[in-house]
Amino acid sequence: MVDNKLALDEAQRAVNHDVIKSDLNAEVGGEIAAEARVPTAGEAGQIQDIAGNMRQRAVNEVAQTDREVERGRFMARVSQIVDYLFFLIYGLLTIRLLLALFAAREGAGFVEFIRNITDPLYAPFRGIVASPSTAEGFTLALPIIIAIVVYMLLHLAINGLLRMFAHRKTAI
Repeated sequence: MVDNKLALDEAQRAVNHDVIKSDLNAEVGGEIAAEARVPTAGEAGQIQDIAGNMRQRAVNEVAQTDREVERGRFMARVSQIVDYLFFLIYGLLTIRLLLALFAAREGAGFVEFIRNITDPLYAPFRGIVASPSTAEGFTLALPIIIAIVVYMLLHLAINGLLRMFAHRKTAI
């Protein structure tokens, strides 16, 4: 019977030890957490400096992004205007090509109108190569085709430059 009482005492002592140990851990952990929440004066100053720097960087980044977005919008608008002008040139030169291809009457008002409008655009390409024609007057105006191709290449180059200016600059 003595042995049983000794084992029960030892078990009770182990339970009491674990209870005291967990209470002490909770108390010490609470004190440490409470002290950790309250920064010292030096730490508070560092926290304020870091927060101020982070705020300033965020404001600068937003301002820079806003400028880049506005620049991109402006370049997009310029690109739309350039596209419109080049599509107008393509259309007028294509009409002139079709009129030459179908042997349109030279004295017709519309033919004269198209010729007068497109002459400044067509002049640098006139006479580059011969234009084959048939006995009926149908002509394949190769210089007009060359002009359209050159204007397409110029259009692509201008749009490429506009994209370079509108492209967001990223720093690593």
